[in-house]
Amino acid sequence: MEWIYAAVGVALGVAGTRFLAWRRARGQAASRYIPALLAWHFHPLSFDKLVISQRQFPYRMRADLQRVIEKLFADEIRVVDFCGLRREYGHEGLTLADCIVENQHNPTTAVPPEYEELDIGEERPLRVLTSGLWLLEQDGVRIAMLLAPVTRYGRVTGMQFQLAAPGTSAGAGFVEHLFQRLQESVHTAESYRGKILSLEESEHAYSGEATGIKVHQLRLVEREQVILPQATLSLLDRNVIQFVRQREQLARFGQPTKKGLLFYGPPGTGKTHTIHYLARALPAHTTLLIAAEQVAILGEYMTLARLLQPSIVVIEDVDLIARDRAEMSSACEEVLLNKLLNEMDGLKQDADILFLLTTNRPEALEAALASRPGRIDQAIEFPLPDEDGRRKLIELYCPRAQVATAELDELVRRTEGVSAAFIKELMRRVIQYHIEANGDGQISRSDVDHALDEMLFRGGTLNLKLLGASQPASEEVEG
Repeated sequence: MEWIYAAVGVALGVAGTRFLAWRRARGQAASRYIPALLAWHFHPLSFDKLVISQRQFPYRMRADLQRVIEKLFADEIRVVDFCGLRREYGHEGLTLADCIVENQHNPTTAVPPEYEELDIGEERPLRVLTSGLWLLEQDGVRIAMLLAPVTRYGRVTGMQFQLAAPGTSAGAGFVEHLFQRLQESVHTAESYRGKILSLEESEHAYSGEATGIKVHQLRLVEREQVILPQATLSLLDRNVIQFVRQREQLARFGQPTKKGLLFYGPPGTGKTHTIHYLARALPAHTTLLIAAEQVAILGEYMTLARLLQPSIVVIEDVDLIARDRAEMSSACEEVLLNKLLNEMDGLKQDADILFLLTTNRPEALEAALASRPGRIDQAIEFPLPDEDGRRKLIELYCPRAQVATAELDELVRRTEGVSAAFIKELMRRVIQYHIEANGDGQISRSDVDHALDEMLFRGGTLNLKLLGASQPASEEVEG
């Protein structure tokens, strides 16, 4: 009989300990011991009657998850208590099981919540919670919800939500409702839709996963600032602007709504400049900027492109990853090329996605990319500006000074064979010499001659190549 009395004594002791812990938590004791707080919240239900469920989300979706949490707990669900959490060995990760189990050597305690300010391209950054515990109640059902980072090899790779609820139909329904709302926020992705984005990678991201989203503020380029030959402008209007406007009608006729475009031409002829214009000119489109070195995470970019469509996927200098296979020196290069081709092929025909690829060396591209409709549907040349284009560029890049007809004609004549980027820099040099002379706002022949001499002759042939110019039309500098 002694063993019976001993067992009863142990059980009463455990029950008494739990009861005292519940009383301490209910009284908001200074220590805020998490197991005691959870015991109070679920009392009289014991922990072994609970069911823990979890969902994981990409780390880059923190902004949308934060927004839906705030909406849920402001309008729909009563928050009984909320706190941040701390464990001495927090780098090992945190789960609700850790919060329930009493551990005197590594206790989980309540602390003030910690937030990170996240730039989502709006006037003010969004405050995003790093981890937290909510004690919730709805229609008499109580659950606990934990938000904590998912770690892998000591690096954060995602965010997880764990829900502890009674093992009843009401508890399961409460859990399913919360998970559904969280999933909806990820699919809606309102924090980043219609913006200009790129994915961020950790400095030591050996797993090839993105850790966050960076929002870009591109310069504002108006339609009249896109100075290109009429043939190029017509192709842009028809294959981009009109194509987007007609997508709905094209879909009704069973035509694909995705498209691939290749912008090619010498450096400095306006390819990137035009992309800046298109990113602003296409309403509600999300633009994804992919650097050549990020092709390893192209799969994540395409997941975002599908999620945030209609979208524009921009890969500049595509020849760095998609050059002719015969010119490749390693299997790794071919793997990256195949990844690009597979992602472009893997899109459904009704995906509202535009690929904009740029290159200065179209002849170096792999034929499987450049010569395959369905991947590249239209190549658009960006040539060096003609006489009319050079005149418009000079006027564009010298908006607050007067250039007399004679000086303007001289500039146009002597800049034959240069790029738009060269003219932009030339006009800055002209203005600089003008300021040093008198700065009255009327450009003189001397200002023009000094700037042309410096850019075309004093720097030598290397300077010409760096600035995007061929041999100048005139080898004499008029005084």
